[in-house]
Amino acid sequence: MGHGLAGLDVPLHQPAPLTRAAGWRAVPCPQRRRGWPGKVTAASGGGYFRQVNPARKPSDLRASDKDRERVVAVLAAAAGDGRLTLEEHSQRVQRAYQARTLGDLASLTSDLVTPAGQPLQLDDSRAVSAFFATAQREGRWVVPDRLIVTAVGGKVILDLREALLQGMRTIMQATLVGGQLHLLVPEGVQVVVTGSRHPARVSADLEARPAPAMPAGAPVIEVRAFTIAGRVQVHTPRPPGRWRGRFARRPGGPR
Repeated sequence: MGHGLAGLDVPLHQPAPLTRAAGWRAVPCPQRRRGWPGKVTAASGGGYFRQVNPARKPSDLRASDKDRERVVAVLAAAAGDGRLTLEEHSQRVQRAYQARTLGDLASLTSDLVTPAGQPLQLDDSRAVSAFFATAQREGRWVVPDRLIVTAVGGKVILDLREALLQGMRTIMQATLVGGQLHLLVPEGVQVVVTGSRHPARVSADLEARPAPAMPAGAPVIEVRAFTIAGRVQVHTPRPPGRWRGRFARRPGGPR
């Protein structure tokens, strides 16, 4: 995953390299100069949900051992400050280790922490919007295979470093009007940004296209962006410093 993040401006029609880091440099995506063809976005009115193949709800997905440990850590904190009795803590921990789905786990902490502080974020919404504000998704959340992103004078931050992708290929339709989309991705995830000429035709633009050439088995996130004075930035783990290896201590050398 890496400890630091480097900002990468993603060129259109090219994958974002995961091994090359660059400094922060904001480059606006190509803009459509003639005529505004419609509304800012046609999230649900354009038949988007009818075009998308039905996917399992986040709560129905299978839980991993790491998911169980996240919940157990919250239960331990609740028992430590008196929100759970020892008996309640023991019962919930047992249920956590027996849980099969993310929904089973989420029910164990729903009355202990706020929605924003839940160890598992199971929002099944397929849209993220920011209007002159900042909208952010982070932690252990489920990324749908189709996602609408709208930023008007605001910023959308999608942290995917601990997220669970529903599919090997994720399509994001981003409409950015004076706004920004920031993607924080872990190692092994490929990102492709392409321009969209028809921002009002969300349903058609989210249909499957031939996938770009990528390493076999690598998850792909395709961002189809329409921007007016906006930009898309992808942040990947910062590789080790190039000087670190040069000055590494050699066996038998001076200490």
